[in-house]
Amino acid sequence: MYTMSQINHIKDLSNCGYRISEISKKTGADPKTIRKYLSQEDFSPVPPVVQTQPSKLDPFKPVIQEWLDEDKKHWRKQHHTAQRIYERLVEEQGYTGSYSVVQRYLKKCRSVQTEKANLELVWDPGPAQVDFGEADFYESGKLIRKKYLTLSFPYSNDGYSQVFGGETAECVCQGLVDIFEFIGGVPPLLIFDNATGVGRRIGDVIHEAELFSRFRAHYHFRVRFCNPYSGWEKGNVERKVDYNRANLFVPVPHFSDVVQYNHKLLLKHERKASELHYKKQVPICELFEEDRKALLMLPPKPFNVCRYEWLKADGYGKVCMDGKHFYST
Repeated sequence: MYTMSQINHIKDLSNCGYRISEISKKTGADPKTIRKYLSQEDFSPVPPVVQTQPSKLDPFKPVIQEWLDEDKKHWRKQHHTAQRIYERLVEEQGYTGSYSVVQRYLKKCRSVQTEKANLELVWDPGPAQVDFGEADFYESGKLIRKKYLTLSFPYSNDGYSQVFGGETAECVCQGLVDIFEFIGGVPPLLIFDNATGVGRRIGDVIHEAELFSRFRAHYHFRVRFCNPYSGWEKGNVERKVDYNRANLFVPVPHFSDVVQYNHKLLLKHERKASELHYKKQVPICELFEEDRKALLMLPPKPFNVCRYEWLKADGYGKVCMDGKHFYST
């Protein structure tokens, strides 16, 4: 196989008037080879052809594929390993090849099965994603693991967090009220995890908590719930939850009044907002101005986050909330 520089040398000699026999003497190339390259008209690149060598495993690959297909019907902890496939091939099929060939083939099969294509989502200014994370805090000197609500804007990558004791609808609504008031507007669309306390998707039916339904009607935003076990549908806030834990809550924060701490937490976002967007290379605070222009106006009155229930006190004058919290009347 001649290189392109050698072929061009042959062509140059021909263009200079050398005959094929003279070119053969100068280059040492066979005259037939010289005629072939001089008569060739198309030198466009061609796709590479992968040469595959026959393997001792080839006759057994349909059997292996049957076993792998059968595995899909059973518990993942009882699927065939490469060692088990090798043993069965030797015992049941008369395979005489090596274990390493089986191992490489099985690895290739499984990599094809698990490989997924990723499509980058393009977000317009305005919509936001909501999720909870958890971290440890020292509250009045006592170490407690608490939840924190995070709202992030995928367009600008700006985000805000508020700390609470749980993931109830009351916590979500109060956290969003605080953030809405701080940024001066309401995102037109909120994307929620399917497991938050505001509601969940079951098939095509959305079941919202009563309090959150009132909250949504009050602020006029639209809502979308992710499919179950589909965290990638709100990947921006998933990353923001991890980022805030690593940057806002290390070392472990100390506070005695969570309301005051949450107010200070909203101010801390300015440090992140001064950074450049990881892809757009524009300050996050500038991109957030585009988000801010797309926000809905705040209603004249803030939503009163509360829940009214009729409860019967026990003999000690205490009532039980949510089946676990007791309060004295």
